[in-house]
Amino acid sequence: MGRGKKEELIPYSKKKRVIYVYRRGKKRSAGAIAGGILMGLGVLCLLYCLFILFFVSFGSWFFLVWSIGGLALLLWGGLLAAHRTERLPRWVKISWGLLVGAGLTVFVAVEGLILSEFGARAQPGADYCVILGAQIKPQGPSDVLKRRLDRAVVYLTENPETQAIVSGCQGSNEPTSEARGMYDYLVGAGIAPERILLEEDSRNTWENLEFSGKMLNRQEDRVVLVTNNFHMYRALQLAGGAGYRQVQGLSASSYPLMLPNNMLREFMGVVKDFLAGHF
Repeated sequence: MGRGKKEELIPYSKKKRVIYVYRRGKKRSAGAIAGGILMGLGVLCLLYCLFILFFVSFGSWFFLVWSIGGLALLLWGGLLAAHRTERLPRWVKISWGLLVGAGLTVFVAVEGLILSEFGARAQPGADYCVILGAQIKPQGPSDVLKRRLDRAVVYLTENPETQAIVSGCQGSNEPTSEARGMYDYLVGAGIAPERILLEEDSRNTWENLEFSGKMLNRQEDRVVLVTNNFHMYRALQLAGGAGYRQVQGLSASSYPLMLPNNMLREFMGVVKDFLAGHF
């Protein structure tokens, strides 16, 4: 204790004849700080969800996961700030802490793998350039898909012997198949129609690669995969799982403000495909 000022000590647990004490206010301030941080993160998640909803042209409703996460963080932070967790058994707190720690470790590790292929650059001279599908809108390719196509146009122009395979079916909210929309865009950009093969049956990345693989020799042909930077790691892993032996990636850019949403979605996609045995 300091001189001239007494600190009030109160008991918090008793074992046998020993009484343990802590300084009043110490635990409360720590809980309030942690709760405040979590509640602040929750508010940011909710604002990000609203930003996507009102200011971004989105192709799926995945972004709503940010509202669910935001509400969960607000609830968790509120419980901490109100000291509602103090009476929980010690084993529950330890188990929860280990679970959260393990989840964060896996999340950081997977995101690191995703980032490792952000700058994928393919060598020239490939036999095939496989462009993975994304949403087609009434006015043309979505921003995500347009970036892939523009990247592919540069490669196909520099490598006139390379054939293109455009891959993707027609979704319920699309005016035509993704493959047909990509075909039209490439032809409009000056790529000869006879260089473009269409695969119009696939509904996801795994099927993109499986069905496109029937148009080429997976063992011998040199293949370049074109997709956005956040999607490249999973695409290459799936290609390896589908039997492609000479495959390289060619990363297209992505809309920066949508990157948090895309990275979170890719994390879930990587975990899903890993558990499904596609890697």
